[in-house]
Amino acid sequence: MKSGRMAAAAVVLAGLSAFPAPQAASADPSPTDLRKLTKQAAALNNRYRGQIQSLEEIRIQAKNAVDTSGSLDRQLAAARSDVAALASTAYIVGPLDGTQLFGLKVDPYKALGQAANMNYMAAERASRVTHVEKLIEDSKKAKLAANDKIKKLQKEIKTLQGKRREMDRLLAKYGFQQPGGADGLTQRMVSVRAEVMQNFPMPYGVGCLRPGDPGEHGKGRACDFMISRGMAAGAESDRGDALAEYLIKNGSRLGVMYIIWKQRYYDIRSGGAWDPMSNRGGVTANHYDHVHVSVF
Repeated sequence: MKSGRMAAAAVVLAGLSAFPAPQAASADPSPTDLRKLTKQAAALNNRYRGQIQSLEEIRIQAKNAVDTSGSLDRQLAAARSDVAALASTAYIVGPLDGTQLFGLKVDPYKALGQAANMNYMAAERASRVTHVEKLIEDSKKAKLAANDKIKKLQKEIKTLQGKRREMDRLLAKYGFQQPGGADGLTQRMVSVRAEVMQNFPMPYGVGCLRPGDPGEHGKGRACDFMISRGMAAGAESDRGDALAEYLIKNGSRLGVMYIIWKQRYYDIRSGGAWDPMSNRGGVTANHYDHVHVSVF
């Protein structure tokens, strides 16, 4: 009797917990590698006097991909635990056959309740196994995506490291300026701001120095030219486009390092072309209401 019960339990456990075992599509993305690459990126930013937008964009993508992969792994572990718990419950309840259900000595309400419970668990099992199967597939894809982003970050760092002499010549061309004056801006940033204000109306103001900011705003080498009070459209959008193009056209003369506008960046240190940015979470964060300018 005991051996029969154990055999039945084994069948129940196998039935409830059976789903495709994950096959390693790729090694787990390493948060340690990402931290190491982030430090290398920070060193390059420091050497090239400001956040390199192509590097920052890939770093953010890599971090998001690694975080997604880790989250899916945690969800998969929890889902497996749920299926195991369901299998254990099925073992405790035990199987139900027709003789039990229609036997004269069995309370029919109790038997029907037990049958309903087993049917519920069977339906739950099917739902949870399907969920686990999807998580396994999503996890594989997430690992591949995260590893791909890490490789791209490694490649971008290597490319920028290879441009060391070119960057040194570019930095020597503009020299190094310390912020000064009441505004706490470098003279170059003051000159760029004045020229922009002379050629483009700025009814919503300009924001420049941010004490404590780790980027160029904190160093007096960046300004945000506010184009609208929300998502720029119509004439305001056109004015932002015109300002961005003006800064690109005159960037070499003015000493513009990079521009951000409409969720895109134009960085002279990494090729000087418009490239898309990841969603940063809002109109202002995605630069749809202002043109950001950083100078050497």
